[in-house]
Amino acid sequence: MSTTNSVYVGIDVSKARLDVAVQPTGDAWSCAHEEAQLPTLVSRLHALAPALIVLEATGGYEVLVASALAAAGLPVVVVNPRQVRDFAKALGRLAKTDDIDAHVLALFAERVRPPLRPLPDPALQDLAARVARRRQLVDMLTAERNRHAQAPEGRVRRDIAQHIRWLERRVSDSTDDIGRLLHDSPVWRVQDDLLRSTPGIGPGTAAVLIAHLPELGTLSRRQIAALVGVAPFNCDSGTLAGTRHIWGGRVAVRQALYMATLAATRCNPAIRTFYQHLLAAGKQKKVALVAAMRKLLTILNAMVKHQQSWRTAA
Repeated sequence: MSTTNSVYVGIDVSKARLDVAVQPTGDAWSCAHEEAQLPTLVSRLHALAPALIVLEATGGYEVLVASALAAAGLPVVVVNPRQVRDFAKALGRLAKTDDIDAHVLALFAERVRPPLRPLPDPALQDLAARVARRRQLVDMLTAERNRHAQAPEGRVRRDIAQHIRWLERRVSDSTDDIGRLLHDSPVWRVQDDLLRSTPGIGPGTAAVLIAHLPELGTLSRRQIAALVGVAPFNCDSGTLAGTRHIWGGRVAVRQALYMATLAATRCNPAIRTFYQHLLAAGKQKKVALVAAMRKLLTILNAMVKHQQSWRTAA
């Protein structure tokens, strides 16, 4: 990418406002975060002919803006907020306001130039939202069950029990809704069948992988492991050597994969043998389990890539 006369834009997205900053000119402006304002924003950005526009993932607030910019043919990428915050700390910019964040994003776009990736289509965004909502319901159900176990007999305990029954119905309805959505899509139905042919992978895990890991089957085993956050990274310093840690990645995918691997160490012959071999070699249980997660993910990646269902010899 040429740096001659290149323009880089950072947009800090909040619920009510969009703060825009431009590198290398230093120009900045803000506008209301409303759908009616997006055509004006798109026109103004088109006039700049930016090489790259960077937004942070902000829990969904960025989706409408990013979709509008991408639909207009502008080079937009949504990045992990932690990457940007680490970049800001490296620059010594510890203060945090919307205006400062926009300038940091523009500088991040200019210096780092994260690669452009296609945004999820509306159907995938809808599936991801439904899967995330089901996870929220399950979390609420778990919290209420814990409260019920500790609540004294009486009206509060009965109220919690009633809410638990309601949440159980909502989780069931949400699960059925996601299942119908996957079944109605020929592509998703095939992928769902492939994933669920693997011992340890249930409908919930399959839905999370389809919704939150669309890159499955398109990347190498090292790339997919790093994307999910189960790839070991060196952490050597001085006399401390040999220690490896995992970090980053997609939390929702890693959580689902963790639970699936726990089941797989009991019911999946390949994963069980691999896990027990590591334990016999003296590996800690947590280390062995992460390695088993990585192996399971690698197998799933290969299955989707080659469109092959599970085989015991995998």
